[in-house]
Amino acid sequence: MADISQIKEHAEVIGADGVHVGTVDKVEGDRIKLTKKDSGAEVEGADNPHAGHHHYISTGLVADVEGDTVRLSANADVAVTFEEEEGGQPL
Repeated sequence: MADISQIKEHAEVIGADGVHVGTVDKVEGDRIKLTKKDSGAEVEGADNPHAGHHHYISTGLVADVEGDTVRLSANADVAVTFEEEEGGQPL
């Protein structure tokens, strides 16, 4: 498992396929809070009607942290289906 403590604010979150998923706002518990600007990011194959507010990704999806990049274990189009809203509800 990746060292979650190495995740930096404003790091890029990418899928296993290298496609941009979001930008880290901060880590809260076992979830990565993504910046609002990426909540409306268009990822090919993803339908995202919940734009304009923070989304969260489980740290359990983190495969690697290297510098300013967080790589997930799932491709971007799959990873966004695991995003949650603030209260933990799936999108």
